[in-house]
Amino acid sequence: MGSHLSGWVSFREHTRVNSRERQGIKRLSEYIGESYFDYLAGLPDLVMLMDESHRYRASAGIRAINELQPILGLELTATPFVETARGAVVFKNVIYDYPLGRAMADGFVKEPAVVTRKNFNPAGMSAEKIERMKLEDGVRLHESVKVELETYARESENPIVKPFLLVIARDTTHAGQLLALIQSDIFEARYKDKVIQVDSSKTGAEEEEMISRLLKVELTSEPTEIVIHVNMLKEGWDVTNLYTIVPLRAANARILIEQSIGRGLRLPYGKRTGVTAVDRLNIVAHDKFQELINEANKPDSAIRLQAVVLDTEDLSQKTVTVVSQSQLATKLGLKPPQVTSSTTVAGQDVAPAFAKPEEQKVAQITYEVIRKLENQPQTLPSVEYLKKPEIQAAIVKAVAEQHQPVQLELEGVAEQPDIAAVVAKTVELVIQQTIDIPRILVAPKGEVKSGFRPFTLKLDALKYLAVSDELWIQHLRTNHLEIVSLSRGGIEEASLEDYVVSGLVDFDDISYDDHADLLYDLAAQTVQHFRGYLSEEGARKVLRCYQRDIAHFIHAQMQEHYWEDVAGYEVKISKGYTELKQSAYTYSAQEPPANYRVEPADKSNMAKYLFGGFQRCLYPVQKFDSDSERKLAVILERDAVKWFKPAKGQFQIYYRNGADHLEYQPDFVAETADKIYMLEPKKRTELADPIVLAKKEAAVKWCANASSHAASYHGKPWRYVLIPHDEVAENITLDGLAARFGA
Repeated sequence: MGSHLSGWVSFREHTRVNSRERQGIKRLSEYIGESYFDYLAGLPDLVMLMDESHRYRASAGIRAINELQPILGLELTATPFVETARGAVVFKNVIYDYPLGRAMADGFVKEPAVVTRKNFNPAGMSAEKIERMKLEDGVRLHESVKVELETYARESENPIVKPFLLVIARDTTHAGQLLALIQSDIFEARYKDKVIQVDSSKTGAEEEEMISRLLKVELTSEPTEIVIHVNMLKEGWDVTNLYTIVPLRAANARILIEQSIGRGLRLPYGKRTGVTAVDRLNIVAHDKFQELINEANKPDSAIRLQAVVLDTEDLSQKTVTVVSQSQLATKLGLKPPQVTSSTTVAGQDVAPAFAKPEEQKVAQITYEVIRKLENQPQTLPSVEYLKKPEIQAAIVKAVAEQHQPVQLELEGVAEQPDIAAVVAKTVELVIQQTIDIPRILVAPKGEVKSGFRPFTLKLDALKYLAVSDELWIQHLRTNHLEIVSLSRGGIEEASLEDYVVSGLVDFDDISYDDHADLLYDLAAQTVQHFRGYLSEEGARKVLRCYQRDIAHFIHAQMQEHYWEDVAGYEVKISKGYTELKQSAYTYSAQEPPANYRVEPADKSNMAKYLFGGFQRCLYPVQKFDSDSERKLAVILERDAVKWFKPAKGQFQIYYRNGADHLEYQPDFVAETADKIYMLEPKKRTELADPIVLAKKEAAVKWCANASSHAASYHGKPWRYVLIPHDEVAENITLDGLAARFGA
C-alpha cells in the first residue's frame, strides 16, 4: 500500500500540469523497465487517494484516472462540487460529509467575523478613501490581535504566535499600488520592511525571495506581518497565524466569504482557547458588512459570521501586553522571556536589591540554585528552611562553583563580591516575597471503579417535530438548513434504541461494555417518549436527524448520577514551595495603572483597568474582575502580611465538570501572622451553582492536604473562604470574613 501511495503523489502532480509534461509519467523507466504509469495501471489492487479531488473532475483528469483502472478511488476535498456555466454541480458520490459549519460548531477551526466601523456611512466617501480606511483599520485590528496573542501565550505558557494580515488586491497593478502605499504612507511607513507582495508579477530572484518569506510567515523570526496577494494563495498553503483579512477586490458576498476565510481558519494551538481574539478570524469589510451578514444568514449558508463593530474612540487606543512578574523577580533584576515590541514589563521603577552588577549576577545564580531546591520537599518543606546554616552553606558552595568573575585575569586585584553575604540577603528576600505553596499530587490507591447509576430521564424539553424526507438529514451533516434527500446519507439502525446508544458511546467517559444495560434503559425511555407523540417512522426520522443533540441532552443528565469507587488516595508533596508564575494582561498603553484604593468610574467594565500602588502585594500590578475584588485587595493591604492573585497553573487544583477535569484558579491568596487563606469572592446568586460548589470542594481538599503538610514542619495552616460579593466592605476585617464564610 505504501508504494501505491507514493506513486499517487507523483501522479497527482502530473494531472495538474500540461499534456506535454504529463507524458513524462508514461515514459520508459530505467529502474522498473516500464513507464511509471504502466506500472501503476498493471497493479491488481491499486487504490487511489485523490486530494483536492474537485480538480480532477475535468475530462482530462477523469480520463487519466480511468486509464489507471484502480479498484477503488477515495476523493478528498473541501469543495465537493464542480463549477459550470449553469452553476455548481454537487458530487453525487459523497460517503461522508463534514462541512465547514460543523467544524466551526465543534470548535476545530477559528470563528470567522465580519468587521465594520461603528456608524459607518460611505456617503460622500470615495472608493480610495474607503479602501484606505479598511486598510488602516485592518492594521489597527492586527496590532490589537498581536497583543492579545502574546498575552494569552504568556498566561498559558505557550509559544508566542506572530499573526499576519492578508490583503486581497484586485490585480497585480493594484497589489503594487497597495505595497507602495504601505511602504511609504500607512502609519508613517512602520510596515515598510514587514510587507510582501505575492502574485505572478514576481520572477527570478524576487520570486524566490517572495516564496521564501511566504513559507516562513509563521516564524517569529520572519518580519513579515502583511501579505498582499491577488490569486496565488490556493490549495497547499496552510497557515495557522492568519488573523485579519482585508478584501479589496470587488466580488459578490458568497465568493468574498469563500475566498476570504479559506486560508485563515486553522488554529495556531490546534484547539480553541476560550479567548475570543485568539479564536477569531477577522474580515474587514466596512462597505460589504451588511451584505456579508445577509449572505451568511441565508438558510443554505455553510457558515454563520460573527459581527465585530469597531468604535472610533477605541481605534485610537494602542494596547500592549503588560507582564507582571513577581516583585522578587524584579528586585533580582530578572527579565521575562520573549520581550517583544508590544511588551511592557510592570514594576521597572522598583529599585533592584543589588546595585552592583556583579552582586546582581551572584544573586541571580543564588535564585537559580534555590529554585532547584524546590524539588526536595523532605529537605526543604518551606522557604523558611533556607535560613538553616547547613542549607545556606550548601547554597554558598553551589553558587561559588558556578560564579565566574567578569575579569578572570584580574582576580585578586578587582573587587569581588562577598558571595556568602549576597546569598544571605537573597535568601531573606526570597522568604519575604514568597508564600509557601506546596505542589500536591493526589493519586488513587488500587483500582478505580466508576460508572453511572440508573435514573429516570427528564425528557419534557425534547419536542422535536417529524421532518420531511428532504429535510431530516440536514442537522446530522451540517447543523445548518440544507435540502438533502433522505437517500443520500445516514446509517439505518436495526432498532430505534440503537440511534441513542450509538450517539452516547461517542463520549469518552462512556464505555459500552461497562454501561450497556444503562444505555439501553435510557434509550428505551427516550424512544418511548418520542413514540408518545410521533409515529414509528416519525420517531425514527427524529432520532436520526437529531441524534447528536439528543445524545448531548442525555449525557448532561448522566453527569448528575456519576459514581466513583476508590479504595483511598495517596497524597504526595512533590514541592514544599513553588516559584510565583508571571501574569500577563492586555492594557491601554496611554493609561497609567489606576490607584487600587479609588473606585473606578466604570465599574461595569473592570477588565479595562490595571491597578497598582500596592505595598504588600507580591506583584507590582493586578487586574480585578469586579469592584468587590478591588475592595478585598484594600482589606488585604491592611490586614495581610502578603497577598497576590494567582496566575493560571500556580496551584494545579482540578475539579470535575461532567466528563472533564478542569483547573481551578482561586482569586486571592493571603498570608497573615498565623494562617494562609485562599479567598474567592462570588456573586451571592452564584454561591449554590454546581460549578462553584465543585471548585469549593476541590479547594477545601487541597487546603486540608496543604495544612497537613504544614503541620509536619510547624507551618501555617491553609483555609478556604468563599465570600458573597456584597459582604466585602472596607470596614470588614479579613479575620471577620474568614470567621463567617470560611470552610
